[in-house]
Amino acid sequence: MARSKSPTIDVEQIFPAPVLSSLELKFEAALGELEQIVQNMEGGRLPLEESLEAYRRGTELLKHCQQQLAEAERKIQVFENGTLRDFEPSAAATGGNPQ
Repeated sequence: MARSKSPTIDVEQIFPAPVLSSLELKFEAALGELEQIVQNMEGGRLPLEESLEAYRRGTELLKHCQQQLAEAERKIQVFENGTLRDFEPSAAATGGNPQ
């Protein structure tokens, strides 16, 4: 009985080369890559070694995104004189009357 060959996975499609350091990525690009990694891992299409590498890269990207969000929050606090306030759009910006 012939053994069926399991489908091969093109790792280059999952992790295009060269993979940029997370420090070089903008927030949106890092988040997009992280979302792709999660989809690939949830799909169960990765062999063990690739899963481990994906997990490592995902944690790196997550940390990078968290750092960028913390930096953005720090900048907002500076802009608001050290107080982080809730955003309340003006009536002119929303096109309606305030309620």
